Amino acid sequence: MRLLVALLVWLTFAASASAAPSALDQALKAGAAPVAAGPQRTERIEAELVPMSAWATPGSTAIVAVRQKIKPGWHTYWRNQGDSGGPTTLSWSLPDGFVPGDILWPLPERQRLQSLMNYGYSDAVLLPVPLQVPASAQPRQTLSLRVTAHFYVCSDQMCVPEDLDLALNLPVRDGAAPLDPRYGQAIQAVVASAPRPAGIEARAAFADGRLTLSATGGPLTGAAPKWAYFFPFEGGVIDHAAAQTGQRGPQGVTLALAPGRGLTANGLKAPLAGVLSTDLGAWEISADQGPALPGAAGEGVIGDGETAQKPAASSTTPLAFLQAALFALLGGLILNLMPCVFPILAMKAAALSRSAHEPAEARRDGLAFLAGVLATFLVLAGALLALRAGGQALGWGFQLQSPGVVAALSLLMLAVALNLSGVFHVGGGLQGAGQGPLSRLPGAAGAFFTGVLAVVVAAPCTAPFMAFALGAALLMPWPMALAVFLMLGLGLALPYVLISLSPRLLSRLPRPGPWMETLRNLLAFPMYGAALWLAWVYGRQTADALALLFGAGLMLALALWLYGRSQASDGKGRLAAVAAALSLIAALGLAVLAARAAPASSEPAASSTHLASQPWSEQAVQAALAEGRPALVNFTADWCVTCKINEGAALSSSRTAEAMQATNAVYLVGDWTRRDDAITAELQRHGRSGVPLYLVYAPGRAQPRVLPQLLTEGTVVDALKSAAH
Repeated sequence: MRLLVALLVWLTFAASASAAPSALDQALKAGAAPVAAGPQRTERIEAELVPMSAWATPGSTAIVAVRQKIKPGWHTYWRNQGDSGGPTTLSWSLPDGFVPGDILWPLPERQRLQSLMNYGYSDAVLLPVPLQVPASAQPRQTLSLRVTAHFYVCSDQMCVPEDLDLALNLPVRDGAAPLDPRYGQAIQAVVASAPRPAGIEARAAFADGRLTLSATGGPLTGAAPKWAYFFPFEGGVIDHAAAQTGQRGPQGVTLALAPGRGLTANGLKAPLAGVLSTDLGAWEISADQGPALPGAAGEGVIGDGETAQKPAASSTTPLAFLQAALFALLGGLILNLMPCVFPILAMKAAALSRSAHEPAEARRDGLAFLAGVLATFLVLAGALLALRAGGQALGWGFQLQSPGVVAALSLLMLAVALNLSGVFHVGGGLQGAGQGPLSRLPGAAGAFFTGVLAVVVAAPCTAPFMAFALGAALLMPWPMALAVFLMLGLGLALPYVLISLSPRLLSRLPRPGPWMETLRNLLAFPMYGAALWLAWVYGRQTADALALLFGAGLMLALALWLYGRSQASDGKGRLAAVAAALSLIAALGLAVLAARAAPASSEPAASSTHLASQPWSEQAVQAALAEGRPALVNFTADWCVTCKINEGAALSSSRTAEAMQATNAVYLVGDWTRRDDAITAELQRHGRSGVPLYLVYAPGRAQPRVLPQLLTEGTVVDALKSAAH
């Protein structure tokens, strides 16, 4: 449980958009390549900088707008994005004397997605911005305006940050300018209808866990609205997804709002500002703290108008859920054959051999193992869904992107291996005569713990069928998603459970004897291998911190050896026990330092294969296709055992290298060893929640070919030849 808590603390959302505008602005001012005027496009959005008026007049305010044309099924965000996503931001590069104002935000749509509520725009939207034109601007010249627009373009499946460089050549003339013939009238309509203050007085009261907003005066006096809804400017003040109930009065309205986490933690520290939207209009308000205003209630209940909003997400059909659950069960079964789970198979074999001729104990252990698997899947899936609901881009195996988690798992595998080697014993008092030390905790607790380990160690792998199931689960309502994850756990545990519940199969196993001690010692070596592999992964994730982990492992081994000596002395080895405790403290200290180590360079490690590679990016793919070259994309991670086997067997062969050269293909590696939101979004776009993922792009084809998760060199060579023709 402590491991999971540490994992949740580590996985906080690191938003880098705030630093991007200044860097881009400096690049533009430093003489970056000129940007062509007109529409700029990505796969999901088209944007353009357009004027409201045909020209700008010296000493006046000109209005330009960022026009967004958004792909169906996708959306961008308002100034307060709601529960996920991010607002559109602009980084300007303007002639001397020009001063940009704030965006005049149109009223957003409410975009409900499962248990979340976002505020944004779909289809098309204009974001007007006023520009102060200096009086020194010379008529009869054309000025070049430049802006980098930072968008978060999202669907109900994924969210992708997009940056577009936009340009507008704006003439300067004397006299009043007519509207621009293309978008002038539309921009003028947005400016006229954008919410603005209208003399409305407002009060906000937060007491006993309830937030009440009252507003009176101005256009609300005697207006009798049928519905009202409040869009706050700041996130965390209200629960965006909760219903807003209200009443109308002769002078205005009162809304009961569900407080957000920021409000419940800090109280109402500043005026509550936002947009009050009604069926009669929308206006900006700022509510000071105070009791409800008179005349804002007492004349009937009003709604919040959500039924008039376009839903942002479609419901999940029962057929899709059943298909995902079946694929999860099959994927869990196949997961038992994946390399990640081999160390845990050793522990399963040791447990089965011990209880083979004790049916009652075997049944108990089988059900306890199942409980451990399902409980751990439930915890990991719940954490993953909660973090994704908070806007974080994560996928299956996300915990292994944390160096601290990898270090802890490496030490845990070392401890299990030392236990199997007989260095120390757990539950020795409960052993049967002549059976030797147990290779696990006693009874059902040991079987449950083995189930927990099975899930944690299986996280780096995805099996056939599993990718589709998890990709679909992450888009479902959380009860369905958790059910799919539990079916995956059931598939993983099912073979062991069936054997443990079958006396006929158990009776065919050899009876306990001295051979069990040899088997137990032999099965320690896969666990040593797992510990070394995790240490290698940790070394790839951090900068020169492997010595700390090795030191922690050395002190842990010493502590467990001393503990084993104290066990062998029948309670008389107090000195050994004290030394073991001190060594354990030293090991924990080094482990904490290892967990806090600085990350390694963010450059992907191209040396993982023998093929010459470049870091993956969508721009790199498009550049290769523009040159008429196929592109082979490998989404991998150092902690993904299946990835490394594929790279060694299929992506490092001479035949593959010859095919790459013959087809003039580009090899791109997306390294997901550490968290990378762009890679996560690309995985999701192809219906995957984890690595490996192999794509082959062909010039002139819209969609890439998705290769199997278990590669052969023949599959890769055939895909490259097909892409080149």
